[in-house]
Amino acid sequence: MARHFTCDTAMPRRKPAQPVSSHLRQSIASAAARLMAEDGIGDYGQAKRKAARALGAGEGEALPSNEEVEAELRTYQALFQDEEQAQRLRELRQAALETMEFLADFRPYLTGAVLDGTAGRYAEIDIELFADSAKDVEIFLLSHDISYEIAVNRQHGPDAPETRLRFSWGDSGVLLSIYPFQAERRQKAGSHSARAKADAVAALLAG
Repeated sequence: MARHFTCDTAMPRRKPAQPVSSHLRQSIASAAARLMAEDGIGDYGQAKRKAARALGAGEGEALPSNEEVEAELRTYQALFQDEEQAQRLRELRQAALETMEFLADFRPYLTGAVLDGTAGRYAEIDIELFADSAKDVEIFLLSHDISYEIAVNRQHGPDAPETRLRFSWGDSGVLLSIYPFQAERRQKAGSHSARAKADAVAALLAG
């Protein structure tokens, strides 16, 4: 006659594992932050795509938001680049102010990483200008013997700049995004919508 045995000891329940997609998203955000901090990649999208490829993520995987990468970037800089990053940020803001004063006729605004405080050792200074024509800015630079190059314009649509120019100011790179005058009053959407005039940059340096 067959005997049946039962076990009164309950198996411990396992905690639900973190979803793979969530773990991968966090890993991509961390890797992208390192690329921005150490390799000088200034574009969030580029950093995320490169990090995803390095981690073997498929094209269908959801990438982290810019805000998630920015949070990881601030954490990384605080842990590994604290004093260096603070000094470099001050140097970049000083160069930004000088550049903005030089380009005062074109109503400059500082945007991007130098403004929000996440700029690393290789960061560019992002400045928005407003002019009747981008050619006016080009002529102005040439008249002051400043060499420049046309930068790739990755933005599209009505809020895209007319032209982007890149040049050097001291040992800092400057990226100009040139818009028509009427675009100055439009509030631009996106993670880099914050912008500051020269007096606000001067206040940051004085603080």
